Amino acid sequence: MWHKRFFDLADLVGSWSKDPSTKVGAVIVRPDRTIASIGYNGFPRGVEDVYTTRDAKLLRTVHAEANAILSAHETLIGYTIYVTPLHPCANCAAYIIQSGIKEVHYRIGIRGSAWLEHYEAMKDMFEQAGVKHQWHKI
Repeated sequence: MWHKRFFDLADLVGSWSKDPSTKVGAVIVRPDRTIASIGYNGFPRGVEDVYTTRDAKLLRTVHAEANAILSAHETLIGYTIYVTPLHPCANCAAYIIQSGIKEVHYRIGIRGSAWLEHYEAMKDMFEQAGVKHQWHKI
């Protein structure tokens, strides 16, 4: 029941993204199941949202997980993050590890060969760092 609630919230937060093709949401949860931070994918604050080409968008986008981590106003050691509709990329997996988050839940996941590389790197890093990670079909 809690997983569904946090994924539903991550879906809502992701819907705030201005990205016309992919709307990703992330919710960081404390051990007592209260919300520590939220984030969605988008351009940095103060940077104009101009989606001229996919490459230009990718160069400027801050991922939902990174936004949630950067927006937190407390230490995240031992916390849990929920991400939807994609698994964290390899870069965000590194940020998650560095922040001290110890559990990751995600839905959907792999989209094409580039995402498979990110998934394998994410999985490897999480396992080496002792971060629990779980795919959900909710």
